[in-house]
Amino acid sequence: MALVHHTGLAPADIEASLRFYTEGVGLEVLMDVTVPSNLEGLLGVPTEKWRTVFLGDRSNPDAGILEILDLGTGHAQSEPPQPGVPVRGACLLSFITPVQEALARLEALGMGGTPRVVKTVSGGLAATVADPDGVVVEFLDHAPSFG
Repeated sequence: MALVHHTGLAPADIEASLRFYTEGVGLEVLMDVTVPSNLEGLLGVPTEKWRTVFLGDRSNPDAGILEILDLGTGHAQSEPPQPGVPVRGACLLSFITPVQEALARLEALGMGGTPRVVKTVSGGLAATVADPDGVVVEFLDHAPSFG
């Protein structure tokens, strides 16, 4: 079976996204590099240099990794999407974290908008907020059971 290594986002403002996901969500910077090379052969867009920042939890490497990717000004398109070419945003990112703590951090940063909070069937909390690009970010107190 294939394993998911990481999910990538190409935000409009990398610094705002890094602030949201590190200071707000609570992820750690695992790697931050800028590379002077052309990614057209891999991603279908020409680049002179690009920056990639991997975020996650050093103490739990199997928890999942989020890549924040800056391809340079104007290379990732918002509209219209083209098959196989990076676009801005995603549908939903979900994190297992203490919900109220994450919401408090984001509120202190003035980020995330007005959260939507519900009780889950298992008695925990689930909440959604928006990242700086409008991507829906979900927080769950604990992981759902699939078995």
